[in-house]
Amino acid sequence: MTQHAPLDFRSDTVTRPDQDMRLAMSAAEVADDVLEHDPTMKALEERVADLLGVAAALWVPTGSMGNLIALIAHLRPGDRFLATRGAHVLDNELGSAAWLAGGMPHPLDTATPGRPTADDVRAATTGDGPYYSLRTTLLCLENTHNSAGGAVTPPDQHALLVSAARETGLKVHLDGARLWNAAVALGVPPAALTVGVDTVQVCLSKGLGAPVGSVVAGTTEFVREARRIRKMLGGGVRQGGVLAAAGLVGLSRIDDLAVDHANAKALAKGLADLGWQVAEPETNIVLAGVPDLDVTLTGLRHLGVYAGPMAGKVRFVTHRDVTAADVTEALRRIQSVSS
Repeated sequence: MTQHAPLDFRSDTVTRPDQDMRLAMSAAEVADDVLEHDPTMKALEERVADLLGVAAALWVPTGSMGNLIALIAHLRPGDRFLATRGAHVLDNELGSAAWLAGGMPHPLDTATPGRPTADDVRAATTGDGPYYSLRTTLLCLENTHNSAGGAVTPPDQHALLVSAARETGLKVHLDGARLWNAAVALGVPPAALTVGVDTVQVCLSKGLGAPVGSVVAGTTEFVREARRIRKMLGGGVRQGGVLAAAGLVGLSRIDDLAVDHANAKALAKGLADLGWQVAEPETNIVLAGVPDLDVTLTGLRHLGVYAGPMAGKVRFVTHRDVTAADVTEALRRIQSVSS
């Protein structure tokens, strides 16, 4: 049993709503969202649509459901879709893209992890062939890219990828679970990172600190169909304004993500100074290469420093509930057993 107060770097999903967020939830105006559209839920969806530069949006309980709704809307059974190797829709959503959306996943191998190029998209897209050939219809992008250590796709690269998709007849879905982090890191509005996509999913319960919820967005027609699919998947809620209110508070704190990014850079530098194999993070995810992953994670836990595995490395994620002082303390504990 550790003697240290735990410092939790496992994910930015471990954040807990603060008093201001809890007060907003308790005071939220509500109605039955399945029957008549909860007013606070509606306000949240309109706010997200505006931030993303799209026509409409829909609250969903989880990001995985948001991605799945988009894939169900875009794919017909047997359609092939493209996503970078290690993408969340491929590795972290229990195969629902194939199981429930009926899609045939095709991972893109890229020269730089998490950073597909327009040529990668063109090369993986099948042309006309026999009637029994796979039909490729969708490109799934991810920004930031989780398993690549929170890698960011800037607007110019995003535009090239969307253009390549259009050239080859593909629709585009963007898994933007941490799109807010990408926007802050690049110093651009979130809408600059969604240009040309058909659908996008963003998360409220990671860096923004809401206890639950994501939003899937696109055209008015897509959201109308998405509401039906959400109900089919069991994602309709009643007095959802209690949850939407937390999301609205989170959206007012997007700029605070810069603090998480600074803390991640400080953590990475400190680990590198201790001899760990760490690249400088672009956002709030630090990946560290170690000789033995299981042994390292167990040792960290004994120190009261909680981290997780990702792509064969140790993953540390900074968030609202981790301060600069916590980063310093984590490094002190690690150094105490390294020297």
